[in-house]
Amino acid sequence: MNKIILSLCLSGGFFTSMAQKYDQHKVFDPLFYKGQQGNEYRTGSGAPGIKYWQNRADYTLNATLDTTRHRLSGTTVINYTNNSPDALDFLWLQLDQNIFREDSRSEATSPVEGGRFDNKTFTKGDEIESVYITGDGKSEKADYIVSDTRMEIKLKEALKNFGGRIQIKITYAFDIPGYGTDRMGRMAAKDGWIYELAQWYPRMEVYDDVTGWNVIPYLGASEFYLEYGDFDYTITAPSDLLVVGSGELLNPAEVLTPKIMARLATARSSDKTIMIRDSADLKEHPLKPNLTWHFFCKNARDVSWAASKAFLWDAARINLPGGKKALAQSVYPIESKGQDAWSRSTEYVKGCIELYSQEWFAYTYPVATNVAGIVEGMEYPGIVFCGWPSKSDNLWDVTNHEFGHNWFPMIVGSNERKYAWMDEGFNTFINGVDTKVFNKGEYDQPHDAEKDAPGLFADNMDAIMNVPDVIQPENLGGAAYSKPALGLNILREEILGRERFDFAFRTYIKRWAFKHPTPWDFFHSMDNAAGEDLSWFWNEWFLTTWKDDQAVKSIAYKDNDPSKGSLITLTNNEEMALPVTVEVKEENGKVSRKQLPAEIWQRGNKWILACRTTSKIVYATVNPDRTLPDVNPDNNALSGIAMDSSVTAGSVIKSYFDAIGGEDRVKSIKDLTMTLVDTLQGIVFTKVNQYKMPDKFLQEVSRSNTVVSHVAINADTLTVVQQGRTQRITGTQENAGAKARYKLFPELNFGQAGYTMELDSQYHIIDGALTYLITVSQPDGLKVKYFYDRQTGFKVLQYADRPNYTHLAFSDYRTSGTGVKIPFTQRDIRGGNTLTYKVTTVAANTNLPDDIFK
Repeated sequence: MNKIILSLCLSGGFFTSMAQKYDQHKVFDPLFYKGQQGNEYRTGSGAPGIKYWQNRADYTLNATLDTTRHRLSGTTVINYTNNSPDALDFLWLQLDQNIFREDSRSEATSPVEGGRFDNKTFTKGDEIESVYITGDGKSEKADYIVSDTRMEIKLKEALKNFGGRIQIKITYAFDIPGYGTDRMGRMAAKDGWIYELAQWYPRMEVYDDVTGWNVIPYLGASEFYLEYGDFDYTITAPSDLLVVGSGELLNPAEVLTPKIMARLATARSSDKTIMIRDSADLKEHPLKPNLTWHFFCKNARDVSWAASKAFLWDAARINLPGGKKALAQSVYPIESKGQDAWSRSTEYVKGCIELYSQEWFAYTYPVATNVAGIVEGMEYPGIVFCGWPSKSDNLWDVTNHEFGHNWFPMIVGSNERKYAWMDEGFNTFINGVDTKVFNKGEYDQPHDAEKDAPGLFADNMDAIMNVPDVIQPENLGGAAYSKPALGLNILREEILGRERFDFAFRTYIKRWAFKHPTPWDFFHSMDNAAGEDLSWFWNEWFLTTWKDDQAVKSIAYKDNDPSKGSLITLTNNEEMALPVTVEVKEENGKVSRKQLPAEIWQRGNKWILACRTTSKIVYATVNPDRTLPDVNPDNNALSGIAMDSSVTAGSVIKSYFDAIGGEDRVKSIKDLTMTLVDTLQGIVFTKVNQYKMPDKFLQEVSRSNTVVSHVAINADTLTVVQQGRTQRITGTQENAGAKARYKLFPELNFGQAGYTMELDSQYHIIDGALTYLITVSQPDGLKVKYFYDRQTGFKVLQYADRPNYTHLAFSDYRTSGTGVKIPFTQRDIRGGNTLTYKVTTVAANTNLPDDIFK
């Protein structure tokens, strides 16, 4: 086709092949679903099939808490129904407490440096006293064997298929660990011990149509895969303890005083938080040695509970779709009380559950309880454990996240032990949707996917589709949480649009509520309900570690006349295909956008976009809103305006000095002290930078008034103190990167021997502005890139030309006491993390002593 039809940013049909990583045949593979076409149990459309089945486990649990010995003893009665088409000759159960044994497989596979899920102390695990089975009216001792965190019961007669039933009764006990892999445990608060009990009873493994028995051992990082059923359970504990648990408390009159019951009744009809048990009420309880708390939780996959005499208690009403009501409540020690802390917890619980219920699927439990204790964040049906020190946006984030799990995996019962992303990733996604709305976006922060890219797409990153215990610990947050969530957000905002995505996602939830979906069920369901073959996206995003790098290669004008329109060449430089958004700004001030589907990359890695522009292009940029995780944003934008040939590196640096007050005035600064502050998730970070010309620097970073980092440079010696460890490095080469980062006015050195400056021949676009790029080669061999705004002359960005080096961004230049303008907003960008510091104080020429830099 020879003719180019020009329209406002209308895509054209020019494409060529280039030497490339990208291969469209691998991306758009028609055989992605080979072997996963569906059957009578799970359809090709992603819905449960006409013969879909799952087994059922109903529990009657009775436990006693011994607070003197920190020990729990109890009985578990499991009524197990085999709905499968298979007769079962043996049964598998989970004994999760065995993870805390010194001879556990988890301990044997824990790295020496430790981690979140490692044991801090050891117990004897589940101490089994007896196991009985009852079937066909006969009760007998079971023939069983314990293997690490699993128990196999061998049956004399196979459990019949299509509804066969058997009862299992286990008497057991265990010592409650202080730190239970951050999923359970106990801690001493001011007014008494706080117990958080989870994985506290023997429970069934899942037998399904995919693999039969699911028997991957519990190693710590991988969570749980459980059958649904009803739970009738009692907790007997000393009478001065308040007990909260999954489901509904059936006997409040037996365990609560009339005053507490009256306040609870008020809370059930109040949209405002009502204090039920304050510090003055801690010693008020029924006058008995022990109390038995009776709970019932319907159609759940698990139950957990907490107990303490230190608990304060508040609550409020939850308003659900269709006029239904539930109760939001929080229990926490007095140490956690405060309007910037746990006194807002119930507001957060109520808010997130109402939002999730409106957006996705109605909450299914009568109560939602947030517990403050030793566990930093863990989810269970109708109850979650969050860290007692959490405050402000950190408390919102952890509360919102853990209660989001009541949708994934409590309602949609995926296999967490194999596919952490199907609950952590999905949950992280809905957390972001929720946070944008809660309290008019009180805790919402703009998201920049480009900042996430270096971490999520690092060379050593694991693919999402991996067993959690196989994913390296440093990658688990990215592979299981952040990257899946980002992928869903890209589907919602860039590929499908909100209306199509939300309908498809709700359809998936509704289809698989209280069932066991696989990844393929999710993929098929989304494809069908959204009306889009997304197999290319599922493959690249979830099964590979491919990267995204879109670029603007060139800008040309038709017949070399800007008034006749332009041709913008786009390239795809990595393996992944994603949609493209192109923003074009013309010299006449007009700004336009064109959104191109991922299918433009079906033809290869190059695409020419025809635009009906009428003047020179100031810039064309891809990914203008930074919604895609482009690993190389430096090539995202290009200017169609040629740089004036009279501009040199020297003239750019002179303009910079002129903009900030003049080189002589800068040279008059002998020392400078700046205090900078940032608040991240309710935590205040303070950075104090002290400079003394020409080669001394000191920085102390404090987190909530505790020094966490100390960096000192004295000539060629670098001293770093972190977490109490001191490292002293001597030598020019070794300290090159640090010295380049912490130099106050590095431009003063550019004219010295050994320095060379190179001005890039093209403009670079930083935050929509044209900038000059100067690459400086230092005497130590390090190259550093500096970007200066063409219009203002100010430096806006700098970073060493090495992988994973911190990018420093500067803005909001103001005149300091010396008459020199300095940036009052400074951003430290590394990986997916950004700290935005604001300068609060500046002091110059105060005669800083040399010895502080040693």
